Amino acid sequence: MSDHATNAATETFVAYRNLLFTVAYEMLGSAADAEDVLQETWLRWVKVDLGQVRDQRAYLIRITTRQSLNRLRTMRRRKEAYVGPWLPEPLLTAPDVAENVELAESVSMALMLVLETLSPTERAVFVLREAFAVGYDEIAAAVGKSPAAVRQIAHRARRRVEARRPREAISPDEARAALESVRRALETRDLQGLLDVLAPEVVLLSDGGGVKRASTRPINGAGKVARFIVGGLGRAQVALTGDPTVVNGNPALVLRVDGEIDGVIAIRVEDARVTGLYYVRNPEKLTRIASETPLTLR
Repeated sequence: MSDHATNAATETFVAYRNLLFTVAYEMLGSAADAEDVLQETWLRWVKVDLGQVRDQRAYLIRITTRQSLNRLRTMRRRKEAYVGPWLPEPLLTAPDVAENVELAESVSMALMLVLETLSPTERAVFVLREAFAVGYDEIAAAVGKSPAAVRQIAHRARRRVEARRPREAISPDEARAALESVRRALETRDLQGLLDVLAPEVVLLSDGGGVKRASTRPINGAGKVARFIVGGLGRAQVALTGDPTVVNGNPALVLRVDGEIDGVIAIRVEDARVTGLYYVRNPEKLTRIASETPLTLR
């Protein structure tokens, strides 16, 4: 490949890098794996004859999708051996991501967990169609299916996601208000204050990855969740603080115990009550909360 062609390929890849990372992350839920996919995409991209490529954006998304599907299948085996619940890797994002409703929802912890219930192909089709508005013909080329089959897969995946996702979108202000109630209750060890903001059917998922203490099973019900949080995190002998931040485009808390980062808490809110608490403690998943990760759908 000539230097001119390499430079042109590099410029195009850099121009779409944030988009490609977002595609891979939404498919994988792991920033580390998404970065590996981008490296694999780049190695294939520089071998392409750009003169034969009609739509460079679509072609790059196609390569990224194929590499993500390969990675998803190997990740399935890793997740089966994972200790306790597996949660997506939280990303510190710019505050303006929260104002982009479509982007914020597509990378929210709540929706990313719903996507975990889909097959690799269903997830790829759903993400490309719903988040990135990719056409059925292009998706078909990316996943190795016919356009007719892709339409059926998209319909099935959409139906499954709709059955599990929050019933209605909430504003960032509503999410921040609920999160503030959680933060206040945690810092003051206020069990009743926490119960007041939790929905009766709330579910807590905590991800320690076998490295940090966490429940190996989901905890269901406001009473059990409140006692677990206040009894576990709210130990009297430690100083517990929750710093409001924006993770995956949505309000979240970075929890610190005696000044040291202990984990990230994201929430799912419906009807002004918290219906889901997602607590990531695994240190390997906390490397992306020190600096912002740029995300985009376009």
